[in-house]
Amino acid sequence: MTIYVEDLKFQTIIGILDFERQNVQNVIINLEIEYNYQKEFINYADVVELIKSRMIEEKFLLIEDALKNLSKSLKQEFKEINTLHLKITKPSILPDCKVSVAEFYSFNS
Repeated sequence: MTIYVEDLKFQTIIGILDFERQNVQNVIINLEIEYNYQKEFINYADVVELIKSRMIEEKFLLIEDALKNLSKSLKQEFKEINTLHLKITKPSILPDCKVSVAEFYSFNS
């Protein structure tokens, strides 16, 4: 089974620049979760809530650190996850483009 969360948009503190530490900015999260559906399902609303709460609480300096933290938190909360593709976008940090960092995680090994 595959869950897709596309274009989850909210505001948080993220970044290393002075103005990023003082003001919230928009982030966009996209993810793909593959898991073995047997009798238990993964509630995508719970996935979204976990992501938003972790991002808002932690106020990450780097997108890379946010990716690592979110992947660990998601796997810990939803043990059924086999693979996770997670992408974080900062759509307004540069005037002429969106900037994203993504990572693929495999928990099968």
